[in-house]
Amino acid sequence: MKIGYLGPEGTFSQQAVLLYQKNIKKGELVQYSNIYGALEAVIKGEIEECVVPFENSIEGTVTSTIDLLIFTPELYIKGEMIVPVLEDFLVRQDYAGEPITKILSHPQALSQCAGFLRKHFPNASLHPTNSTAEAAKMVAQSTEPIASLSPRQSARVYGLKALFEGVQDDEQNKTRFIVVSKKKPEQKAKGYKTSIVFSTENKPGDLYRILDIIAIWDLNMTKIESRPMKHQLGTYVFFVDLETEAEEDLEGALKMVARKTTYFKFLGSYTLIQ
Repeated sequence: MKIGYLGPEGTFSQQAVLLYQKNIKKGELVQYSNIYGALEAVIKGEIEECVVPFENSIEGTVTSTIDLLIFTPELYIKGEMIVPVLEDFLVRQDYAGEPITKILSHPQALSQCAGFLRKHFPNASLHPTNSTAEAAKMVAQSTEPIASLSPRQSARVYGLKALFEGVQDDEQNKTRFIVVSKKKPEQKAKGYKTSIVFSTENKPGDLYRILDIIAIWDLNMTKIESRPMKHQLGTYVFFVDLETEAEEDLEGALKMVARKTTYFKFLGSYTLIQ
């Protein structure tokens, strides 16, 4: 089995996929340069599964991941991992204190360290990259006095040094990664999280009626987020995470929600992989 993830070597995605691989005790790992490429490879059948970032505790949902899940019928979630995110400020080993005017990293990492950057490098230009590890690799290959916000293991991989350690704005910063597959999981309740997406008509009270169904069936809604439907301004689809102990409550609620919505997709019931 082939499992894709966001490369290059040294990313938090690599940490997540190695945790998953250790748990299932199999799988050939395949790197991709961006999230879309990994998910597209699953759609095309080039790989069986991929591990991609889904949500960060500071910056929220990774939009490229959630949108492909919502609007691609054949993609499902089969598991999740939570990875602590510690960003170091990395420079070349021969850095000698020159003014740093350019800082590279993934857009999410740049946002997660916004307070640090405003305080220490208010005049530096920020350059987004496909991954935090790609940023470290670019710093290692450059002759300019530039820096990256990258995982600690990236310093070891690319021969860099940390000018500052743990510069994220919240010490409890964590990222939720998900395992994505084309195989539709079964609905399960006890010990599982269930994710669904749906849209309603643009009428007063429509969303309330769906949320009321969830409440009546005694499901705990742990996440709700709206995303644009892409085809018309002001139309939205809702992503919801649910938890319950009773299989019959989950089954009853999802059947009712599917009947009362204009678009419905069951994304999967899955557990936390540790």
